[in-house]
Amino acid sequence: MHVFITGGTGLIGSAVVAELLAAGHTVTSLVRSDTSAARAAAAGAGVLRGALTDLRTLRSGAERADGVIHLAFANDFSSPEAVARAVAEEADALAVLGEALTGTDRPLVTVAGTPVVPGRASTEDDPLATDGPVGGRARSVNEVLALASHGVRSTAVRLPRTVHNEGQGGFAGLLTQIARRSGVVGHPGDGTQRWPAVHALDAARLFRLALEKAPAGTSWHAVSDEGDAVGDIAAVIGRRLGLPTASLPQENFGPLGPVFATDQPASSTHTRTALGWKPTHPDLLTDLENIQA
Repeated sequence: MHVFITGGTGLIGSAVVAELLAAGHTVTSLVRSDTSAARAAAAGAGVLRGALTDLRTLRSGAERADGVIHLAFANDFSSPEAVARAVAEEADALAVLGEALTGTDRPLVTVAGTPVVPGRASTEDDPLATDGPVGGRARSVNEVLALASHGVRSTAVRLPRTVHNEGQGGFAGLLTQIARRSGVVGHPGDGTQRWPAVHALDAARLFRLALEKAPAGTSWHAVSDEGDAVGDIAAVIGRRLGLPTASLPQENFGPLGPVFATDQPASSTHTRTALGWKPTHPDLLTDLENIQA
């Protein structure tokens, strides 16, 4: 299968590209810069120059492919306005990708986040929340899944709050970045709230499985750790960086503060059973031991 991928040179995307190539697929990656183009080519992928906002380029890439994986997102959480702009850009991009594949029965795999269900771990059957700072992303995902009735084998891989590799990535990576700047490993609340996690290499395998065999209109959970306590995450980061940990107000974490403070475990039982997915790489707390002071 020839696969067109957006976001193919990021922490997750580069793992997905490697997984696809190892399985015998060919890949064309959307890239914006010379650096990203060189990285994609070095990995063995073809290159299509353009940004997520270049809708004509996106359409061209999708029309030439046997399947599409969408991962790109402008991860700018500096302000509510920046988040809204990123969400709108992604919505436009997904609409064009969906239009290009309508009536072809080709796969379109997009990315989502695991939902939050008070009092228990969320499952693949739980709906995504369409409110909050990134609720627009959920609405876009729902629209992609609705394309199942229009001749698109659309699926969504729901990622947990931390997708990690070598101690980097996700919410845990953001805590590490903030700690390096501020001199303290802060977290909202008492640290008992739980965040699910997965290693990027395990997530990449699930993206491939969804591309190859997931039925249209389905959602899957790329969850290895059902829920790691944020206090435990902060403790490992603090030890590795030689910094103290502290509970800080939600406001210290910008637009993501309320999300950081929420208990949000997630299950992947159905995904493992139905698609034969089995995580094999280190869990989050083990992987955070790779953080360098």
